[in-house]
Amino acid sequence: MKRKAGQDRSITANWRPATLAIRGGTARSEYGETSEALFLTSGYTYDKAADAAARFAGEQEGMTYSRLQNPTVEMLEQRIALLEGAEACRTMATGMAAMTAALLCQLQAGDHLVGGRAAFGSCRWLTDTLLPKFGIATTVVDARDPQAFLDAVRPETKVFFFETPANPTMDVVDLRAVCGIARERGIVSVVDNAFATPALQRPMDFGADVTAYSATKMMDGQGRVLAGAVCGSKDFIDNTLLPFTRNTGPTLSPFNAWVVLKGLETLDLRIQRQSQSAITVGRFLEGRVPRILHPGLPSHPQHDLAMSQMSATGPIFAFEVADRAQAHGLLDALALIDISNNIGDSRSLMTHPASTTHAGVAEDKRIEMGINEGMLRLNVGLEDPQDLIDDLDQALRQVGL
Repeated sequence: MKRKAGQDRSITANWRPATLAIRGGTARSEYGETSEALFLTSGYTYDKAADAAARFAGEQEGMTYSRLQNPTVEMLEQRIALLEGAEACRTMATGMAAMTAALLCQLQAGDHLVGGRAAFGSCRWLTDTLLPKFGIATTVVDARDPQAFLDAVRPETKVFFFETPANPTMDVVDLRAVCGIARERGIVSVVDNAFATPALQRPMDFGADVTAYSATKMMDGQGRVLAGAVCGSKDFIDNTLLPFTRNTGPTLSPFNAWVVLKGLETLDLRIQRQSQSAITVGRFLEGRVPRILHPGLPSHPQHDLAMSQMSATGPIFAFEVADRAQAHGLLDALALIDISNNIGDSRSLMTHPASTTHAGVAEDKRIEMGINEGMLRLNVGLEDPQDLIDDLDQALRQVGL
């Protein structure tokens, strides 16, 4: 497949994010298609047996098997790496496949990980259940406090793992401080950046070693497919992550990769518009509910930190009502906003984390994370924000708020 002229890093280095999101990593076949080609194939042929041997030995460029390489998937990996400012990227079948691979590829029995307490429920399952099952010790800390990471470090600590902003409490982690602590001690920092994407926040600019994504969310942006990605140095991706994924197979399908490529073309437009709308809706809710957790509003205790490391604060925030009954009543009263546990969609979605995304987390741990029975998480979509406000207004009135 012929590569489009100008795809070497010396030229793409001068392209701005909006351009990279559309043209980064593009490779055109001999047909000269404008839209990325979709290569639906599991395997590849070779002109000679020696070519097959050379490719498997890593001595010849080319594809061998779609569990390892695929032209469509490779375009997505290159595009995400360019947007992230990373040397390399590997995509995965889902966001949780990305998180799991990013950790297990570099940890073994006897190692220790320090994780942020506020995280997606399945990520807490990794730190609380899966890793200890294989002899990997974990300590969970309040990631808002860099000193907590430092205090938790042991001689065998290998990884810091955290999310910022965190799901669903919107805790913000000081990237420069925490990643700096890790670097000084030879610890690998792994940042779940799914809420922000590289369009709003690039953790590697602040010293992070690895970023991991659920590309299902903002990168696709229209609730269509599942996908994940891990970005890092070429050495980490090729020599630490790839041996793990090569043999365990959390492979992204070419079709899903193609859909995410299409999503990236509008990522900047969508995430900026949704961020603005989320501020508008957040300001409305701020005067109506007992508590709102929105890093884009001055009322958030880490607002200044969020604005110092994010260009905008995204479409997602949380707020609290009295209890589960009132939260469920509000959800049931919605006429426009959908009840859904997904995020990043162009449609506005709301969920009750304690009974959905974090239902598998023990109650005491949910409380430790800051998730109470009255918390609701809202993903603000691309609808007119006034229509969303009108829907929330009538639903709030129905539950006495």
